[in-house]
Amino acid sequence: MNATLKAPGTFYHLHEGLGDFGLRLVDPPTDAPLLHEWVTHPKAKYWMMQDASVADVLAEHEGIEMSAHHFAYMGLYHYRARFLVEVYDPARSELAGVYDPAPGDVGMHVLTAPSDRPIPGFTKGVMTTVMRLLFEGFGAQRAVVEPDVGNEAIHRLNEFAGFRPERTVDLKDKRGLLSFCTRIDFERSAARGVHT
Repeated sequence: MNATLKAPGTFYHLHEGLGDFGLRLVDPPTDAPLLHEWVTHPKAKYWMMQDASVADVLAEHEGIEMSAHHFAYMGLYHYRARFLVEVYDPARSELAGVYDPAPGDVGMHVLTAPSDRPIPGFTKGVMTTVMRLLFEGFGAQRAVVEPDVGNEAIHRLNEFAGFRPERTVDLKDKRGLLSFCTRIDFERSAARGVHT
């Protein structure tokens, strides 16, 4: 169990091929309208907020802002908001009821903004940045994810970053694929340019 996650206020990563990525804590009143556009877009169906109002998104992020074990980051690419990252303590989430969280476990969710002009390699750059946030910014020993079993795109992205699926778990709103990535898994992954 993590006593309290120590969250950096900002984080920066220079991706070798894509350039500048940054993360800052979400400011709910400022960011809620843009986040509302993202989470209600058809592409974001696995976030299960398709019918949410701006007020719902604001309330959700105000709740996260008040938490000592759940954090939301606005992801920036070339200084423009382009993705959302949530970081949480699995021991203080519903995952605590389906597996035994170890010290140093840190959970995350990631959502990229809808775009009419996809950038080649962008989602992989986002994932590499997020993993660095977890291991360098939060000091994680192991990253934990539980994406919907039907979300094939995120399964491929998780595999790219070094995640290893363990098993399917029943959560409140979905069947999730519980997966883990240690620091060593990440360092040996395609995200780090290592092909095994």
